[in-house]
Amino acid sequence: MKKLVILLTTILISTAAFSQAKKESVHIYNPQANAKADIAAAVAKASKENKHVLLQVGGNWCSWCIAFHNLIDSTATLKKYINDNFETVLVNYSPENKNESVLAGLGYPQRFGFPVFVILDGKGKVLHIENSSYLETEEVGANGKKKVGHDVKKITSFLKGWTRAAVDPETYKAK
Repeated sequence: MKKLVILLTTILISTAAFSQAKKESVHIYNPQANAKADIAAAVAKASKENKHVLLQVGGNWCSWCIAFHNLIDSTATLKKYINDNFETVLVNYSPENKNESVLAGLGYPQRFGFPVFVILDGKGKVLHIENSSYLETEEVGANGKKKVGHDVKKITSFLKGWTRAAVDPETYKAK
C-alpha cells in the first residue's frame, strides 16, 4: 500500500510539473482583429508610400506560420526588405475566426494551405497568391532528412518579383 501511495504521489507531482512547464501559447495572429479594416488601412498606407501590401494568412495553431514569422523577425536583411517595400498584415485563420468573407474576396488563398501570402497593390487589387511550399528550404539535416523551414533566398526572390517597382511598366522602359 505504501508503494502505491508513493507511486501515485510521484505521478501527481510529475503531472503538475509538466503542466507548469508547458509552453505558453503563441500569439502572433489576433483572432479578434478586423482583417477587412486592417487590410484597408494597409492598402491606404501602401498607396501613399508607393508600396504594395503583403498579407500573411495563417494562425497561431500553424507551426509553419510561426516558423515563417520567426524567420522574418530574426533575419534583419529580410525584415528590412519587407518593411521598405510592403505594408504587412497578418490575417488570422483559425476555428475562432476563419475570416471567410475576407478570404473569399482575396480569391480563396487558403486553398494552398498555410501560411499563404497574398500581394495587393495600392488599390487593394490581388496581384499574386504565393503557396508557401515553394519557399521551403531544400537543406538536408545531419539525420539525412529535409530540414523544416523556409529559405531566405527563395523568400527574397519571391518578394523582389512583387515590389511596386517590379510590376511597374515604367521600370522596364529604355532610358
